[in-house]
This record gives sequence, C-alpha cells and structure tokens, in this order.
Amino acid sequence: MPNTDHTAPTAPAAVERVLAELSLTEKVGQLNQRLYGWQAVEHAPGGGFRLTDPARAEIDRWGGLGALYGLFRADAWSGRSWQDGIRPEERAEVAALVQDEVTRAGRHRIGVLLSEEAPHGHQALGGTLLPTNLAVAAGWDPALLAAAAAAVAAELAASGVHLALVSTLDLLRDPRWGRSEECFGEDPLLAAELTRAVVTGMQGEQGGALGTDKVAVVLKHLAAQGETVGGRNGQSAVIGSRDLRELHLPSVRAAVEAGALGFMAAYNDIDGVPCCANRELLTGFLRTECRFDGIVMADGLAVDRLAAMTGSPLTAAVAALEAGVDLSLWDESFGLLETAAAQDPRVAELVDAACRRVLSLKYRLGLLPSTTAATPARPDGAAPPATEPAAAGDQERPAAGRERLTAAIRTTDRISRRLARESLVLLRNEGPVLPLAASSLRKVVVAGPNARDVTSMLGDYVPPLPEGSAASLHTALCQALPGAEVVCLPGTPSAAELSDADVVILALGGTSHRSYDDQFAANGAVAGPTVMATAGEGVDLADVSLPGGQDELVTAVRARSRCPVVAVVIAGRPHVLTTVVDRTDAVLWAGYPGPHGAGAITDVLLGACEPVGRLPFTAPRHPGAVPVRYNDRHPAADVYRDAPDPVLFPFGFGLRYGPVGFRGLTADVMASSVRVRVDLSHPADTETEAIVPLFGHRTGGTVLPRRRELLAFRRVTLPPRSHTTVTWDLPAARCFAEGATGRARTDLYVADLHTTIRPYDTDRAVRSSRPAASLRESEEMP
Repeated sequence: MPNTDHTAPTAPAAVERVLAELSLTEKVGQLNQRLYGWQAVEHAPGGGFRLTDPARAEIDRWGGLGALYGLFRADAWSGRSWQDGIRPEERAEVAALVQDEVTRAGRHRIGVLLSEEAPHGHQALGGTLLPTNLAVAAGWDPALLAAAAAAVAAELAASGVHLALVSTLDLLRDPRWGRSEECFGEDPLLAAELTRAVVTGMQGEQGGALGTDKVAVVLKHLAAQGETVGGRNGQSAVIGSRDLRELHLPSVRAAVEAGALGFMAAYNDIDGVPCCANRELLTGFLRTECRFDGIVMADGLAVDRLAAMTGSPLTAAVAALEAGVDLSLWDESFGLLETAAAQDPRVAELVDAACRRVLSLKYRLGLLPSTTAATPARPDGAAPPATEPAAAGDQERPAAGRERLTAAIRTTDRISRRLARESLVLLRNEGPVLPLAASSLRKVVVAGPNARDVTSMLGDYVPPLPEGSAASLHTALCQALPGAEVVCLPGTPSAAELSDADVVILALGGTSHRSYDDQFAANGAVAGPTVMATAGEGVDLADVSLPGGQDELVTAVRARSRCPVVAVVIAGRPHVLTTVVDRTDAVLWAGYPGPHGAGAITDVLLGACEPVGRLPFTAPRHPGAVPVRYNDRHPAADVYRDAPDPVLFPFGFGLRYGPVGFRGLTADVMASSVRVRVDLSHPADTETEAIVPLFGHRTGGTVLPRRRELLAFRRVTLPPRSHTTVTWDLPAARCFAEGATGRARTDLYVADLHTTIRPYDTDRAVRSSRPAASLRESEEMP
C-alpha cells in the first residue's frame, strides 16, 4: 500500500529536486548497502589505497551508493587485523578516497553514507573501547554516558563516518541470550534514560550539531529482541502489545524525543510478524505515533530472511519496503526493488518515499551536491568527468582529520576509565574483607580463568587492541602492589600453594572474545563451537551457571584456604553465583568493564575508589529458574519446589564501603504531578557518590500491577559530612496505575524507606516515610 505517513516534515527543496532527477535505478541504489566495507578498499601496490573491483562494480551498477557498512571494521569476522587493516591515521584518507570515487561515478555527485559499528566504542583498529552497555548500566550515570557518546562521535566524525550503529534498545529479559551484554539491563526506564544520553551525546541536541564532531545514530534493535523464547537469538518474541509498549518501546520513544535519526529493525518476529516486515511497528508506531522522520535500516541479511515467509526474494523486499524499511544491510533482495517498482506504481511510490528519507539524511550530513543540476549521462554509460566538487567532496583533508581523531581518542580513553570504575558492583563483603590494606599484603594469590586474560574485559564487537594497551587483572595487581608477591596460579591451586597467602583473588566469569580461528555465520555471529567465547552474538546458553567448572574451583579454593577469598566475576550476562556467594568472603561483579577494567577492579579491591554501582538486572539463584525479573507481575518465590527462592540479588542491589544514610522519604501529590523527596546523609570526611533509585508498586488500576517499577533515579555527589536532599518532580501518569480509581494507591520505596500515595490526594498533604520492614528479604529494595 502507499505510504500513509503524513506526520513527517516536508523534505528540503534540494532533496526534492535531486529525487525528481534520479532514475529508478539510481533511487534503488540509494536504498542499498550490500558491500562489506572492509572488502571495498585495498592497499595499492605503490602505497596508499584503491577501490577493489567488487566496489567499483557496485558503484557502477547503481550510479553511486546509498551506504557502505564497516569500511574500517577490524575483528575476527572481517579478518582484518593490525597486519592488513586500516590504521587510525589512515582512516581520513580512505574515507576521502571512497567519497571521491562515489561522487565522481554518479550523475548527481551524491556522497555515500559511511556506517560503522560503535556499540561501545568504534570497532576499528585504534578505536577506543568503552565498557559494554551492561557494565555502563551498573553505573546509572546518563550524564557520563552522554559525554562518552560525544567523544566516540567525535572520533567517528574525524574518521569520515556518518552513521554509528549503536545497541541501546534491547532489554535483558533472559540471561540465556548471548547478547545480554549489549543491553542496558532489564528495566525500561533505566534503559530509556541511557538511550537518550547516547542520542544526545552522539548527535547533539535534537540532532542539530551534525558535522564536525557529531554523527547520526542508528539504534539497535527494534524491537523486543531480548524477549525471544528461551533466550534464543533472533527467534520469536511471544509478547502482548501491553508488555511490548511498557517494556520495549520506552527507549524508542526516548530516542525519538532526543532526535534520533535512525533505527535498525531487528531479526526477531513479534507474535509471528518479523520486525523487518512489521508495518504496525515501523510505520504505525514509529513514524505516525512517535512522528519519527529519519531512516530505518534492516539488520544484516534480515530482508533476505523474509523470503521464507513471503515465498521469494522479490516479495521479501517489497514486504520490508511496505513495512517501513528504507535501507538494507548486505541483502540481495532490496536490489530487486527496481524490477518490482517498474511493474507496480504502488512500489514505485514506496521507493520514492524511502529514497526521500535517505536523501534527507544525506542533506543534513552534507552529502548532497551544492548544485542539483544533473550531469547528462554519457552515451557509453561511463561515469561523467569530474567538473564540480560536491558537498561530500569538500570534506577536510586527511591531515586535519588525523589531528581531530587523536584528540577525540584521548578524550574517549579518559572517560572509559571513569566508566569502568563506575561499573563495578559489590555483592558481598563479609568482615568486611574489602578494601584490602595494601601495606599489610605480603603474598596475593590470583587464580581463575580470567586472571591473565585481557580480552575477557572487553566484550563482543571489539577490534584487536594494540600490544600493551590493556592489562590483565594479574598485571594490574602486580603494578599496584610492588611490595607484595603476586602469584598467578593456573588451574586449581593446591593447599600448599595457598598456605602462606594473605588473600586469594579468583577472577571468574566468562568472555565474549572472538578468535580468528572461530567460524562465523554470514551475518558475523559465531557459528558452531567457539575457541573461547562463552557469551556474545551467537553464544546463547541453556545453562547460565558459571562455565568451565568454576563452581568446583571456588569450592576447592575455599576448602584449601586459610585466608580470605575474594571473587571478581567478569561477565556479560547474569550468571548463577550461588556457590560463589556462599563460599567466598567478598564478591565484586564487573560486566566487561573495557580496556581499563583491570585497573578499575584493582582500585576498588585496594580502596582507591568506592564501589558505587548497582545491578541493572536480577541475579538468579538457580539456572532452571530463569528468566526472573524484578518487574514481573507475579512473584517467583515459593513456586519451584526445588528452588523456592530463585532470586539471589534483586535488581538495583549494590553494597559500598562507606555509609550513606537515607531518611525522610516524602511525597507531595498534586493534580498532575508528584514531588518526591528523600534526604541523604554522608558522615565520612571524603566526597563520595551515591545512586538513589525510587521504586513504586502501583495498584488500583485496570491491569494486574507489576511487583516493582523503577519510577526515577539519580546519581548524586555527596560532599564530606553532608546532608543532601534529592527531589524528583514526576508526572502523575508515571506514578499511578493506568485507569486508577479512588481506591488506587502507590507504595514508594527508597532503600529501606516506604511511603504510600493516592492519585486523588490533591490537598498537597505530604506523606511521611516509614521503614519497609514488612518486605521479604528477596523483595527488599536496596
């Protein structure tokens, strides 16, 4: 059917002029992104770079290119490394080469959108890495994430990149899913605020700062990919429309409100309808309801997969186009739209609409020519001679780009260090054992699968790091404890090896590291057995116990040790840590904290910084009880006869070294808003930070209430010996249940404080707090 979206603003006149002059072939070419970018250029025999024959053929086929994916990508799947990839100082040169070649080849001199993976830093040689999303979410700090996103955007822009493909939309609803690390946790509000931060940081306010140091974002993945049955990647999300809207779409709304310019349609289907063919989702909700006017990109090869539903690649392409997909990724099917549009005016109209959106984005990014008069095609079909530089060809020269790139990388690296520190969550601290007193340590034993491994800190979607740019936990401890003997023991240490230790530190968890010896599917996911990876795309697990006999290692070390045992869990998903908690004295959780993770962990262990993080997920007590989420509608306790208490740690849990007191929770209810206050006291002599989450239990509406919901949160800095008041002014619709009646109430919780509000308390009476002593331990909000 024709596009019925009338909410998007009118395209600029320059876009309409170019669109009117394009042939059908050229229009369809603007909708295609078929090439693997790392295969589009090669080293020239005399030095420098040149286009490959496949790239020239693709450009000639369409008279230009819509977009080019992964020009700078370097990892095990692409096969690019420091031996044969594009180095950071070469990026601007290569980007300029590609732009010049594409603009000269087309009659209209339209530039190509360069898109790159940047889920937690740029996936390119020399690209600065951040902690993974799951780690960042544990810091609950949108402001710092926005600064990090801005720094990554500056790095991308200095490299000539236009589109950053960033994972923000997936929710961690099942820890068996290998891509759990790409999520901002299990809560929609936390994820929405962190998504907003990414968009604002990368694009500027409302996308108004695109250019020198900003790029457009394409947010992944729309929608409900974290909800698929059994945690199986890309499969069916059996979910009702209410949970879809309440859980998985708030991040989408937040992104549109922040001015996001792109979304990526996911692999999975929702109740049988693939996201790439879901018109209700991509056009009805996204474009009409949310008034989104940017582009929708399909996930890699997702349009081709639709042929299993539609019957052929041609009908698959039409189905995606009708749903609202504008730009393909590696698909062959979208290339067939020229045939479909030539046969059906309805499809031709849809091609125009999609092309208009792609050209509008290129207009904003300076990729349309300064003049719109088309150069007449040559009779022999060859590209016209270069007579006038297009806007895309007026980019700064490589030398200036390299200077900006160096500055951006330094900034990103500095923020990555801060994010790593913020991401750590203290789960147990008996004694307390931590922080360790460095001056009293004579011998420290380090063991476990992640003790010497650097790549376990990094997560998935990462390039090979330069030699010596990141440290293992063992190395970081050696550097921090020059006066102590730090011994790293392979396997399970013997009693003799542990006999004179002052502390044993077990580096546990998993890794998403992709080996160059791994096998990969056509879309880059791990296929078949992996050399190392226990998580990441293509590594879904049926059992989320710690892999590789780690529980047995912990049990043996506990039995053989006469000193404290500290566990550091480095992981990209919620593992079952029941044995670890029961048989160690302290547990620190680190969700793939990035290249500076080892230093951050060491700083926390030795007390150089305070662990402030809070879990962005529910930690399960038993592998057979997953999924279990804090905001489910029914309790999971006392259901399984063999696992009566399936929650080990609730969402939002986190201990700290120094005390922060909470008191005086009050709520002032007005006609359309609720003002909530809570007082914090900090008795120590040093400044500290604290995360303050506000939870609610809303009853009295027309649907079964969730057991808890995050209504607001704040990360605050507390001066020494201070009292601080945190205030939220919240819309009443967030605080009360849908369809609330006079019997409705909402219970508010901050730490161990509890108060009750009602939607019709419009006399502005303040409700005082009381301890939440009646809550079960497994339900208690930290």
